[in-house]
Amino acid sequence: MRGRARCVYCGRCLGFGCEVGAKSSSLASVIPLAQQTGRCEIRTESYAFRVGTNRHGRATGVVYFDHQRRQQFQKAKAVIVSANGAETPRLLLLSAWPRFPDGLANSSGLVGKYLMTAGYSTVLATFEHPLNEYKGAAVGRVLHDFYEIDPKLGFYGGGGLDAHFGLPPIAFALSAGPAEVPRWGSAYKRWLAETFSHSMFVASHATSLPVEANSSSLDPDLKDAWRLPALRMTYRDHPDDLKTVSYLQDRALELLAASPAKKVWPRTVQERTRTVHLLGTCRMGNDPKSSVINSDHRTHDVPNLFLCDGSSL
Repeated sequence: MRGRARCVYCGRCLGFGCEVGAKSSSLASVIPLAQQTGRCEIRTESYAFRVGTNRHGRATGVVYFDHQRRQQFQKAKAVIVSANGAETPRLLLLSAWPRFPDGLANSSGLVGKYLMTAGYSTVLATFEHPLNEYKGAAVGRVLHDFYEIDPKLGFYGGGGLDAHFGLPPIAFALSAGPAEVPRWGSAYKRWLAETFSHSMFVASHATSLPVEANSSSLDPDLKDAWRLPALRMTYRDHPDDLKTVSYLQDRALELLAASPAKKVWPRTVQERTRTVHLLGTCRMGNDPKSSVINSDHRTHDVPNLFLCDGSSL
């Protein structure tokens, strides 16, 4: 804990900051410790858009827009990028120049390729007595039994099951509930009042296969507010991944069938149109021809450039 406050079970962990500083996020834990050293400066509302390099192929610093949209350059002996599976490859691709025409650290051509996400499904269950599952930690992983599913079942992968609610009242009210639930008026308000504190989700988080066509790249046409190429994500669930998610959802239904749940509503397993947990776009490996970084998170092409986030997984 290192002096952090204890959780007060406010029920606002997911998607919000922590009013008492108990949450184990970077904002509440690592960043304050770094600032206390006197050698860490946080520049808010800044937008890094290029890693500078010299003729020797070493990183020299970062070019960014400050909060007033003025272009700045921060000199550095080493550059660490931690923008995960979407913005990390985008920054490297935006940093292309004659020595690195296809993007920084991209001699393999794999920056942005093999985008992986977490397959996801949920089962909503209601109970007779209040559970108040929206309070406390946002994730409570209860089953690790299926992290490695037997390939004899006909597909590869695995995952875990979470049992929690996770939605604050407004998010729950605005979410698309089961099809049979009224969407407006007194009946809808009554369903919300009767369901919110009596509900829980059993959610499955599954692995996904690395497919080269799934990628984070630069959009050839669309620009952002700074007139830079916007991020373009190309993704399609592999049929194997959908089988994994369906298998885990069946296990969630079995778990709830053994509980005193009054009613359950499984979400239909189908190809996704949105996702989080972006991984794999700057893959780790020993061979520079088939990977972007080594086991120390150092890029093969630029010796003082490090990628420390989920893009390596």
